[in-house]
Amino acid sequence: MISYSNWSVLTVSFLVVLYLALGGVTLSAVLHLVGAQWRYEIRRIAVSLSALLPLAFVLLIVLLAGGDNTFPWLSKATEHGHHLPAWHNYTFLVTRQVLGMLAVMAIFWVFIKRQEVSDRSPEDQQSFHRIANWIPYTYVLYGTMVAWDFEMTLVPSWHSAIYGMQHFISNFNMFMAFLVIWIYVLNTRGKLVRPVQEYIYNYLAQMMFAFTLLWTYTFFAQYLVIWYPNLPGEVDRVMGMQNGDYSILWWSMVVLKLIIPFSVLAMRASRHSPPIILAVATSIIVGTLFERYTWIAGVHGTGPIPTVAVLVVGALVAYAGFLLVRRKMSSSNLIKG
Repeated sequence: MISYSNWSVLTVSFLVVLYLALGGVTLSAVLHLVGAQWRYEIRRIAVSLSALLPLAFVLLIVLLAGGDNTFPWLSKATEHGHHLPAWHNYTFLVTRQVLGMLAVMAIFWVFIKRQEVSDRSPEDQQSFHRIANWIPYTYVLYGTMVAWDFEMTLVPSWHSAIYGMQHFISNFNMFMAFLVIWIYVLNTRGKLVRPVQEYIYNYLAQMMFAFTLLWTYTFFAQYLVIWYPNLPGEVDRVMGMQNGDYSILWWSMVVLKLIIPFSVLAMRASRHSPPIILAVATSIIVGTLFERYTWIAGVHGTGPIPTVAVLVVGALVAYAGFLLVRRKMSSSNLIKG
């Protein structure tokens, strides 16, 4: 039987792939809704990451088939005293996750198709605007459900009113960090048919800084409310992650997602230097990976760090995702060759 600490690598991989796919469409919709003119530089590149949705769906099915490998509470789901007992009905969980992802895939597909023809006529523009209005709601509601199922309620008696927000804010910042690195690599290697202008790095750095502040607020708002009353049912899980076997990941997360991004991106000169922006983006991505794994595998604060599983599973998922996105970009005439 695969240990929970190893199986959790697959859950983390699913969440990373999922939020990279969700982030591209969500960013494009938000930039359209606020009238950001620089959206034309990156929107087609960003939405090409939606090619990862089929991979995310396959990973979801594997995780749901994994049963108590994925959800350690499953064998005790019928016990009394658990918070939200109806939410822990496994049939309901599988149904809402499968239907939820299919619904998101359908809505995002409509958005992408309407974006492609949005400049064709005023009618097309209006049709595109209508679907764009639904994308932020979809991202928040679906992201909250994913946060509850795959992280928050892994301990059935543990809950936080702000956890869903902390989860999808953190993952959106990870997406923007990935996007800026991805654009830089494609630009510098001359792969793009239409290169992205250099000022875009500054705009993405500003957004990373803003979402770093949002993540910091939600993180400490949750932590303070849990720490101050010191109720065992709430504080034990957090203290287990903070002081248990994964403490190195917990404290590294704080450094990588808060101290480094805040102290560097707060300086104007740093936000105009692509090499510095890339270094901060790498810090945010690694910190988010540590965060996801700690919340998932560290439900009891114990377990080894699965180095081999990370290398094997991470490499396979990354390669599959690379092939899907490259094919999508090639078919959309975004990259050469």
